[in-house]
Amino acid sequence: MTSVADAVKKMQEKFNPSAAAGLDLVFGFNITDEDKHYALIVKDGTCDLQEGENPDANCTLVMDAETLKGIVSGETDGMQAFMGGKLRVEGDMMLSMKLSELFPS
Repeated sequence: MTSVADAVKKMQEKFNPSAAAGLDLVFGFNITDEDKHYALIVKDGTCDLQEGENPDANCTLVMDAETLKGIVSGETDGMQAFMGGKLRVEGDMMLSMKLSELFPS
């Protein structure tokens, strides 16, 4: 996986629509070392990818590109990255726990 955009697209490919039934959420991604922002918009079983910062994000995950790529590839555990200070959550932290259901590895 070469770029952050590829990693976010990969997440979108792993999307589990049945876990998103009835949801209306925006997950923001702030990639600190590349100064890039993405949003995954989960609504009623669909998932759209948006480039740029989304002011409506329910929760934003702040990390560097390496951490994102590791989490998406399965080499890095998201909870361990959080506990180790490589991943920060802004907004509704409990929503970040839903990511593993919505985007299973």
